[in-house]
Amino acid sequence: MTSRLTVWEAASGREILRTEDPTAIAQALAPIGVRFERWEGVAVPDGADNDAILAAYRPWLDKLMGEIGAGSADVVSLTPDHPQAAAMREKFLNEHTHSEDEVRFFVRGSGDFVLHVDGKVWDAHCVQGDLLSVPAGTRHWFDAGEKPYFTALRVFTDPAGWVAEFTGTDMAQRFPVAA
Repeated sequence: MTSRLTVWEAASGREILRTEDPTAIAQALAPIGVRFERWEGVAVPDGADNDAILAAYRPWLDKLMGEIGAGSADVVSLTPDHPQAAAMREKFLNEHTHSEDEVRFFVRGSGDFVLHVDGKVWDAHCVQGDLLSVPAGTRHWFDAGEKPYFTALRVFTDPAGWVAEFTGTDMAQRFPVAA
């Protein structure tokens, strides 16, 4: 699996950018306030519990949290056999915003953060080693696919502030995740 960014014009659906180069992804997302970077060099064994995962990434987390003024981090995992996998996927397939930045680092697996900004739709396909920070108020949705498999670190300034405010548009249905 590799990181990928695909960008379309929202009105026409015409693809205007597709790249798998992490540097190009970061450069393309920066003007819309999205942070994208790769954290290399940490191996967390399968079956590691949440505390071990947090400990393995503590130096990166401490630096990031200091930079953005975040107060806490946790671990979220979703697998195809989770009894609520379909319901959880469905919830975040609709365009929404948050009152604080949405910060995710993919420990394993993958998922697509799709943003609706400046008349364009930006699909950031994130894989193991990718950090993505979506600014507060940015219209977006998330899809980990029909058989979700990911473990991610979530970073919060205020966990109570991370509540989805749904926009009510059909934008997510008009732009399925890139293949």
